[in-house]
Amino acid sequence: MRWDVIVVGAGAAGLLGAIRAAERGRRTLLLEKNRKPGAKILMSGGTRCNITHHTDARGIVAAYGHQGRFLHSSLAALSPADLVALFEAEGVATKVEETGKVFPESDRATDVLAALVRRLDRSGCELRLGEPLVGLSKTDDGFRLVTPTSEYDANAIIITTGGQSYPGCGTTGDAYRWLAELGHTIVPPRPALTPITTNSTWVTGLKGMTIADVILRVVVSDRALVSGGTKQKHKNKPLDQRRGSFLFTHFGLSGPVALDASRTITGHPEPTSLDLECDFLPTKSADEIEAELASEAASDGKKQLLGMLSRFVPRRLGEALLEQAGVNAELKAAELSKQLRRQIVEAIKRIRIPVSGTRGFKKAEVTAGGVSLREVDSRTMESKLVPNLFLAGEVLDLDGPIGGYNFQAAFSTAWLAGSNV
Repeated sequence: MRWDVIVVGAGAAGLLGAIRAAERGRRTLLLEKNRKPGAKILMSGGTRCNITHHTDARGIVAAYGHQGRFLHSSLAALSPADLVALFEAEGVATKVEETGKVFPESDRATDVLAALVRRLDRSGCELRLGEPLVGLSKTDDGFRLVTPTSEYDANAIIITTGGQSYPGCGTTGDAYRWLAELGHTIVPPRPALTPITTNSTWVTGLKGMTIADVILRVVVSDRALVSGGTKQKHKNKPLDQRRGSFLFTHFGLSGPVALDASRTITGHPEPTSLDLECDFLPTKSADEIEAELASEAASDGKKQLLGMLSRFVPRRLGEALLEQAGVNAELKAAELSKQLRRQIVEAIKRIRIPVSGTRGFKKAEVTAGGVSLREVDSRTMESKLVPNLFLAGEVLDLDGPIGGYNFQAAFSTAWLAGSNV
């Protein structure tokens, strides 16, 4: 059976790309290896589905850094406002949270998926589930696609199989092999937006604690900077810096800033040579904190040190920081020397957590790496190497920060592909 368009992978990108192609009158088939579509949609955002970020196209482009230029045409075709309007037209009211994340008002990812499936049904696209693609080849007049039960011919195809993050969802990187065989360069995939691990027991001992506002810097550790017995601290500039909330866990760190910083760690040739430098009080300078400690010591010298520190950070964290700084928590304020104050301030503003690794693809929200952007026409999403082969979503070497940016890129690139196929 011959189709105008076959879309491979019924995730966020595949569903919207298929919808767009079918609504333009293309005879469209959507193939999905799982028994249900949208597995990753349902688990994203803690099952709430953060569909986009409350910004405009320029904000999305900026968040992607050097990769952002690739998204100009996609976002012109489907901006964040367009995407929100699309879901609201399907009855999914949305809300903007303090962080700028856009969620369904119901806090149910199931509503997002149901809206896409309803529109897919109306579009006339045929969805076939439980049909993993096992073979893909170019023919004289299009493509031949092989599943365990069928063979299909198509004039054009859109590959939306995702990357390798959350492999339990079925995103196991299958398409990389097919696309490499068709001549595409695959930038080596690595996990991004994945939790960070450490062997520091003071960190794991704080499991369950959330710090609402912290600056997290990824730096090369002093251990790694030792060369010939001399520390080269002038070379220790941050490789990455993020600000926001994070969560102490039994294995290390999770939460928005840790997940965002993980991309730098997985991209480093020696992740265990890195440290996370934490500023637990970014609203105050080191001098301000020291002055406040000195003032409080002068006004209430009998106050216990741990009580003083609880003004700045949570008590459990304060206990851990004092221990790491080598300062007795039972000291009275009047017993604080200038040197001890500086040790405390250093711990609050610049304590280091050695990195042992990350939780990898198993817990990664997205994949960094994939099909090289140089080989895809950003104006249409068509391959520059293989005519009538279109690519969208996470299969591309395109990954953004946490906050709905990755879903927006998936939806926009798929909409553009479906508009040109």
